[in-house]
Amino acid sequence: MCRWIAYRGETIPLEQYVTAPAHSLVVQSQRALESTAATNGDGFGMGWYSEHPEPGLYREVRPAWSDENLRYLCRHIQSHLYFAHVRASTGTPITRPNCHPFACGRWLFMHNGMIGNWGRLRRRVEALIPDEFYGSRIGTTDSEAVFLAILGAGGDKDPVGATERVLAALTKMVSTGGYHEPLRFTAALTNGHDLYAFRYAANDNANSLYYRVSAGNVVIVSEPLDAERTHWNPVPPGQAIVAREGERVAIQPILAEHRVAAE
Repeated sequence: MCRWIAYRGETIPLEQYVTAPAHSLVVQSQRALESTAATNGDGFGMGWYSEHPEPGLYREVRPAWSDENLRYLCRHIQSHLYFAHVRASTGTPITRPNCHPFACGRWLFMHNGMIGNWGRLRRRVEALIPDEFYGSRIGTTDSEAVFLAILGAGGDKDPVGATERVLAALTKMVSTGGYHEPLRFTAALTNGHDLYAFRYAANDNANSLYYRVSAGNVVIVSEPLDAERTHWNPVPPGQAIVAREGERVAIQPILAEHRVAAE
């Protein structure tokens, strides 16, 4: 499974969380400790916001540990809100359009998880994407399809509600009609101002997710970036982190009535 970092707060260099820590995202790309895949070498990507409403985006198919540009970029790019992701493919090709994060307009999205039996369910999932957003479908991953479905379900006005509606539809797909497939959804979503993260699963255990809040800054990670575990709060399964600009970070339940997870 993939590993990722989402940050919102004061403007800082990306290296502070992506490359500098003892258990940084680059280290996790080779030696993840809480993932079903210890190595996450099927590409990587970063998305960040600066003076433009739409995010900057850098994605590469090489492993994060082998890209000589990554440390220079992280040292010199500064942002108040950014995503970084290292990928372990669940079956779709290793191409740049399939690397996270995904962008559409001012929105960014990244995901750690899977829709079981994607080849069989792909058409049904893609049918959740309205025509308005289907033109932004440039890759083949389940992650990008879910992202566009969330935007199509009203994500611009109600990100948490739209995500719940899509997850409810996906849970039904993987759990009825003779299906009992795993659905794992640990994901982050942002519009450049507000940050949302989700930990959810159906027919399986939810992938790991942690967060830390300090002096108004919030960092959300797949696994802690250092050995100081007391600084990192685990997000319970079936919960969302809501970090809206100018508000306190909140943890709230999502979709409890639909979850079919082995927790």
